[in-house]
Amino acid sequence: MKPLRVVIIEDEPASARNLVRLLSKIDESITIVMVLTGVTESVEWFRDAANGFDLVFMDIRLADGLSFDIFKTVKVLKPVIFVTAYNDYAIQAFKNNGIDYILKPFDDNEVEQALNKFNNLIPRQTTEQDVFDLEELIGQLNANAKLYKKSFLVHYRDKLIPLETKNIAWFYTAHELVYAQTVDDRQYVVDFTMEQLERQLDPDQFFRANRQFIINRREITEVDFYFNGRLSVKIKPQPPESIIISKARVPEFKTWMNS
Repeated sequence: MKPLRVVIIEDEPASARNLVRLLSKIDESITIVMVLTGVTESVEWFRDAANGFDLVFMDIRLADGLSFDIFKTVKVLKPVIFVTAYNDYAIQAFKNNGIDYILKPFDDNEVEQALNKFNNLIPRQTTEQDVFDLEELIGQLNANAKLYKKSFLVHYRDKLIPLETKNIAWFYTAHELVYAQTVDDRQYVVDFTMEQLERQLDPDQFFRANRQFIINRREITEVDFYFNGRLSVKIKPQPPESIIISKARVPEFKTWMNS
């Protein structure tokens, strides 16, 4: 079996060094082909890399954008193990060649388990000509993936009614309750926390704006500049308070809106 060839995409030098150390400790035969630090650099490298690697360890939030932007520009024809400090990108990760999702700070066991998963899914061949079918692998992963919610069953007076997700403009939490506001200006209580909703909603359509709001892209009317590098989102129907995107989340929000 040929040695495993790994590419690392990580903009924090300490995290990159730690990952290199762990991989070497787990398997001395592993070759680190390249350590990349950003979206632009990675796109340029993958354009020329062809099949000169077997696996990618990839952070998600990089200095010049989200690593998912790489897949929009260039084909990455190998599986990816995502390594991040954020737990709200798992669904997107598995839509972008992801076979595992490790949260920082990670330890030896987590990295070793991820490598074992890779080896079980994709036995490495002894010849360069034998290349695994990544599309088939991704298809298998997607077939087992949980589908996004299409509707919610909500209480209305003395009965339960189905509420289609596509007709929800925003979710809002207050006084330990979570409300779904529809595009026709009706409001219902849903029996989920905001964190549960994040995992069940399509991230291409819904965005966690802050602790209180999850918003539907389709109902956003405009975005205004706010104080200290923040953004103010206008949405219909009008919510009970302003929807503010923090300065730290502005790049992610812009990427989402531009996708």
